[in-house]
Amino acid sequence: MKEIVLDTETTGLSVRDGHRIVEIGCIELDNLVPTKNIFHFYLNPERKVSEKAFEVHGYSDEFLATKQKFIEIADDFIDFIKDKKIIIHNAEFDIGHLNNELTLIGKPKISTTNVIDTLELARNKFPGSGISLDALCKRFRIDNSRREKHTALIDCDLLAKVYINLIDQKEPTLNLAENSENNISLSQGAAEYYKKVIQPTEQELLNHKEFLKKNLKKNFY
Repeated sequence: MKEIVLDTETTGLSVRDGHRIVEIGCIELDNLVPTKNIFHFYLNPERKVSEKAFEVHGYSDEFLATKQKFIEIADDFIDFIKDKKIIIHNAEFDIGHLNNELTLIGKPKISTTNVIDTLELARNKFPGSGISLDALCKRFRIDNSRREKHTALIDCDLLAKVYINLIDQKEPTLNLAENSENNISLSQGAAEYYKKVIQPTEQELLNHKEFLKKNLKKNFY
């Protein structure tokens, strides 16, 4: 199953105040394993970056002025996320900005039915605890030392690891879906593994009975 971990950076908090996207980052997961398929662009927001936003991501007006506009990369972005679940931390913020950009150029909005919000997952799993991306990295012992500023691709990489931990999956290190010998997905492989039943030998059964007799005597007499 393919999913997209997504993050954006913006000129400010609210689309109602005319704020726009300055960076989009996406990392594709295949059965929870990051692939080499990424989508990343800095964008010219056609307006000034607020002081608070600049403190967060550090992208200046001068730097962004030379970048492409959202309308120029929109079709590629839509194709990249098409028919895939989208993993976002605080989805209301990112989807709000993305749908604003799409509306401005007459494109259909992203449906929230395709979105998994890790902020909500964390809130339900750890009520009353810190659920920011940094707090979750600390909880799951994920190294976030590279996160001096908020940048989309670094945040996507961290979020992918947080997401795997939130859904109680051990972080995969090998892409078994591409294993040429087995040609099976992670989920299929796990299912086959747990189908195996190993029967004890007669000697093992005798040893077990002997062990129980000795321990029962010790515990009850």
